[in-house]
Amino acid sequence: MTRPPAVIERILGIARRRRARIVLPETHDPRVVEAAERLAADGLAAPVLVDRGGTRVPRGCERADSATDPRLPDLARRLHERRKAKGMTADEAASAARDPLVYAGLLVAGGHADGAVAGSMCPTPDTIRAGLWTIGPGPGIATVSSTFLMVLEDGRALTYADCGVVPDPDETQLAEIAVVSARTHRLLTGETPVVAMLSFSTKGSASHPDVDKVVRALARARALDPALAIDGEFQFDAAFVPEVAARKAPGSAVAGRANVFVFPDLGAGNIAYKITQRIGGAEAYGPLIQGLAKPYLDLSRGCSAEDVVLVAAIAAVMAAEQGE
Repeated sequence: MTRPPAVIERILGIARRRRARIVLPETHDPRVVEAAERLAADGLAAPVLVDRGGTRVPRGCERADSATDPRLPDLARRLHERRKAKGMTADEAASAARDPLVYAGLLVAGGHADGAVAGSMCPTPDTIRAGLWTIGPGPGIATVSSTFLMVLEDGRALTYADCGVVPDPDETQLAEIAVVSARTHRLLTGETPVVAMLSFSTKGSASHPDVDKVVRALARARALDPALAIDGEFQFDAAFVPEVAARKAPGSAVAGRANVFVFPDLGAGNIAYKITQRIGGAEAYGPLIQGLAKPYLDLSRGCSAEDVVLVAAIAAVMAAEQGE
């Protein structure tokens, strides 16, 4: 069996020490049940399977019924308090709380679990909506976004953002994406984040409103986290290749050594991660939802049981940090 990359071993090691309670609401998916069994057997998490009966609950896992749970009235009240300003009635909250995706988030928000993982059977917007309705953004953050953890063939770990959630971030959103992605990179890899704000221009080599947006976002990100190593605007080669950086951005402490890459929009980020994966041979882990007060992570509908295991482990690592 091939040994996993060092960054993945690190994540699994933290998850084993934490053994977080992770809710898995899509238990009608055999991949999720298989993953739950592996999570419990390997000591990576204490899985909570949302089930209304009929699903085999593996040893070491807990069953939670979103239709009969005696905590439902309290959970529904919590949801109503969060959503009544948006027009949700108490009856609508009571009905929504029984939905497995929403119920999973309410368990996390109410302190009954540490994190949730969904998306093997539903689109990303449904997972994000459930997280926003029940948990909401973390302190000082308004933008929920995502990262991909990219592990290159030589074992180096990079973070790409945003490749899965915000289609066309404005400068404020882009700044928040940069700051939160840096935190995610540090948490998962243990490395000091070095953040590059990407564009088709390097340090004024081109003039365009899209370049101006990245420059303004850089200034906002620096204001949000003055200690963060961040610079831009950079073309990718100037951010990643030291020899190119020496020519294009000789005065930058970030150019040529970045490990966190913030793309100007979803199109650029999504295309880049797929090229890095399919042509560059990198392993791509994500999209990892970030910006919520507690972890509610998304899965690809094409995921394997192994993918579910790893994303649940990442949720456990995120929960460990947010619980400190």
